[in-house]
Amino acid sequence: MTRALLILLLAAWLAGCASPPPSAPRELRLAAAPEATLREAMQLLMARGYVIRHADDELGRLDAALARMPGYGVSLRVSPGAEGSSRVEAIATRGGRALPPGLLDPFLTDLQARLGLLP
Repeated sequence: MTRALLILLLAAWLAGCASPPPSAPRELRLAAAPEATLREAMQLLMARGYVIRHADDELGRLDAALARMPGYGVSLRVSPGAEGSSRVEAIATRGGRALPPGLLDPFLTDLQARLGLLP
C-alpha cells in the first residue's frame, strides 16, 4: 500500500514538472498615444474576424475571441509610455493556454502600419 502511494506521488510530481512554462506576453513600444493604439488594435482585430469581448479605454485593456474558431483569443494591455508613446503587451491563447508570442508578430506589424509608424 505504501509503495503504491509513493509511486502515485512520484508520478504526480513528475507530471507537474512536464508542463510547459507559461508564455510571456509580447511587448512593444509605439510612438503613438495609448488611446489611438487601442482603437486601431480593436479595428484591426475586428477586420481579422475577432469579436471584441471586453474593451476599456481607461484601463487600456482589450480582450477578443476569434469568431470562426472558438477558443482562440488575443488580450492586449496598452499603457502610457514616455512623451505620448504607448507600451503594448499582447498575448494569444487557445483553449485558455498561452501560445508562443511570435504568433503575434504579423498582428503587431500591421498595427504599426495602421498607426503610420512604419516607413
